[in-house]
Amino acid sequence: MKIAIFGGSFDPPHLGHQKIVEKALALLDIDKLFVVPTFLSPFKESFSAPAPMRLAWLQTLFANTPKTDVLSYECDQHRQVPTIETVLHVSSLYPTAHIYLIMGSDAFSSLPLWRRYEELSSLVEYAVATRNRSAYPPDLKILPIHVNISSSKLREVFDEEFIPSSIRTQVKAYYLKENNG
Repeated sequence: MKIAIFGGSFDPPHLGHQKIVEKALALLDIDKLFVVPTFLSPFKESFSAPAPMRLAWLQTLFANTPKTDVLSYECDQHRQVPTIETVLHVSSLYPTAHIYLIMGSDAFSSLPLWRRYEELSSLVEYAVATRNRSAYPPDLKILPIHVNISSSKLREVFDEEFIPSSIRTQVKAYYLKENNG
């Protein structure tokens, strides 16, 4: 069995996240893809939208996406969860699975800073979603994504066109209230 894990804050979920899932399903030979929202990223001090809200948005967004499930594991912990812990959890559920860890190019460049990086690297095969044509190791799985948006940019300047239509109304209501509240 081949499994992909795509974690992140998803604060808010946007078209780039949706495109990453589509590309992973198209380009990686996987049986299941887990989208895993953080409770709070180990690299952040706070979040905007609370974890249960982000989890619900992702469940709606990917409800009809084949082979894709939203995994609540990190949200359920009510704390910062390092990626290695999530990978070990998924490995315990699927002990013989080959695991791809999907991430953006910015996260890939910071991998050596991640907790238990060497152990993580021994357990997963990385798949990197890229916005540009930077040089990467030749054996790295690349998911070319040409959506130039990030959640942090959307929190600064909200543009509903980057929010998937299935969750646009709820996401827009939350972030516009937050920015004006």
